[in-house]
Amino acid sequence: MSGTFNKLLEKGKAKVKEYSTPSNQGYPGQGQQGQAPHGFNQYPHAPYPQQYPQQPYPPSPYNNAPPPNQYPQYPSYNVPPPQNSPYGPPPQNWGPPPPNQWAQPQQQLSPPPIPPNKPNSPAPPPVPSNRPLSGPSTNNLAPPYHPTPQQPPDEKVYWRPSFDQATPVAHNFRHELGAHGWGNNESQNYIASPQNSFHTPDGRLVVRAISQNGTYTSARLTSHQTLSRPRGYLTATVYPPCAEGIWPAFWMLPKDPFQWPTDGEIDIFENWNADSKNHSCLHWGAYNGEDWNKHRVIETLMPSMYQQPHTFGVAWIEEDGIPNWRGRLIWYIDGRPVMKGNIPQGTRRMEDFRILINVAMGGTVCGGKLPRDGQYDMVVSDLKMCEEPVGGWHQFERDWEGAPEGKPM
Repeated sequence: MSGTFNKLLEKGKAKVKEYSTPSNQGYPGQGQQGQAPHGFNQYPHAPYPQQYPQQPYPPSPYNNAPPPNQYPQYPSYNVPPPQNSPYGPPPQNWGPPPPNQWAQPQQQLSPPPIPPNKPNSPAPPPVPSNRPLSGPSTNNLAPPYHPTPQQPPDEKVYWRPSFDQATPVAHNFRHELGAHGWGNNESQNYIASPQNSFHTPDGRLVVRAISQNGTYTSARLTSHQTLSRPRGYLTATVYPPCAEGIWPAFWMLPKDPFQWPTDGEIDIFENWNADSKNHSCLHWGAYNGEDWNKHRVIETLMPSMYQQPHTFGVAWIEEDGIPNWRGRLIWYIDGRPVMKGNIPQGTRRMEDFRILINVAMGGTVCGGKLPRDGQYDMVVSDLKMCEEPVGGWHQFERDWEGAPEGKPM
């Protein structure tokens, strides 16, 4: 526990330094440092219904996360791999994982049809057919993705951004910029280059971190859209990079202006340093002894994280007129409730929260480790806000009864 306390103390000092130094981007980095062992739960992995990919994944020689510094060198991915590559041609499509095996049958969700590209639209960098530095396998292909022409009638989506290649990333997101550490001693410079954030021809969003000769660039995207209502369900399918020195995240902060941490932070997906764990988190306090109870977390072990995408989400319901009561939150992975928590008193209303998607590099949570040279892609599809979680609010109530409470750090 002394190691965890030291990490928290270092994080707190870094945050204080971040907000006491003038900067054009006064936003915090996501997440927190070391987690308490009792906040850890096992994510059932086998048997996982293999409804995708259409071509089988190669067997992994490792039981959990890939060992550090055991990855082969990869060629540049600024050009597509040759057709005679031993990895095979680039995959055409991929999509959300199969229905979960823990709750009632879920209906798979898919994005809207992709409109034709506009003439002369700039082409982004190609998505590599293999996953550089994301596991021991060198032919770790993205699963196939088959969009359907119509939205399922019970999905009740009220916001879904277009990831069509002809749509600029800036249409849905603001690029937050800077290389000042972001409160966690991170090493990346967040920039707005199309090399670091772009849409693919088959309708996916890619946030790419690039490590090259001691230079680290990435993207940090903040949605223009807020949750905008007191109850609902936010979800996305994420295929993250998993490697030493890499910290991808899908999370939320209130819209500007806001005060961190008192206004609140909600982490839906984040992975640290290739540990094959998802960290579901709720924060609304500083990193000190007084606020020790204002950081709640559940760690979910996911050995297949670097092999296939998973769907992450959070459902919220905020209620008015009840003294000393705000409402409830439930975090989901592939439709399974993995954590619950009450909306803390004093935080911003849920409709003010907006989405952040980024890939950080180095920093305190990675133990000061930096990634090897390469490109690290976080691929996002089927991002949407729905009026209710899958199964409706009756299912939400049942999930609340069975979900574990977030543990204090």
